[in-house]
Amino acid sequence: MTLVREIVEDAAIGVGVADTPEGLSAIHRPGCAAAIWRRQPVPGFQSWIDALEPERLPKARVILRPATVRETVAQICETSGTPDCIEREGLVDDVTVLADTFAELMRTPYLRLRFDIVTTNACRKFHIDVVTARLICTYRGTGTQYGISTDGAQPRRVFTVPTGAPILLRGTLWPERPKSGLLHRSPPIAGTGETRLVLVLDPLLNPEGEV
Repeated sequence: MTLVREIVEDAAIGVGVADTPEGLSAIHRPGCAAAIWRRQPVPGFQSWIDALEPERLPKARVILRPATVRETVAQICETSGTPDCIEREGLVDDVTVLADTFAELMRTPYLRLRFDIVTTNACRKFHIDVVTARLICTYRGTGTQYGISTDGAQPRRVFTVPTGAPILLRGTLWPERPKSGLLHRSPPIAGTGETRLVLVLDPLLNPEGEV
């Protein structure tokens, strides 16, 4: 795992790039505002999920303990009508790995898990989430976009996370000062006909009152 410098292509300075899920721990290093697990989709998985009818993609918003992620995601897929096949099993396995890794890094007893099916310009403005940290993985469609801004304006240079590569981002509640200025957004896709499938994980210490 190395902190990004100019020698690392397609990433901003201050963003960690890892080749294993454990490498996402770079988020705890001073000055590292985000970390990306650089990886390639399993052969056959991407073509399968790209070909699914949007109404059969998993969609949900739940609060759960990390130990129940596998069972819950399998049920989400079943309820959503996602075909029962080896690719669906791979998706369940992958979300479980990401959830376990994220929960361990954040030392959180609960997670908020979301599967969002996006067909329009959701969250198109660059921003920082009001959380301690957030993990985002785009399984289908254009990945999350990010860049550095020192004054809150739109970044001059915009980077796009590869499809299937998880990014772990610090939020406004992260304790480090000063803030890095790293902002992110969902890519604008209105009018393109594109359908994105996005997994979002947030840490929760106390799920009471959360929705």
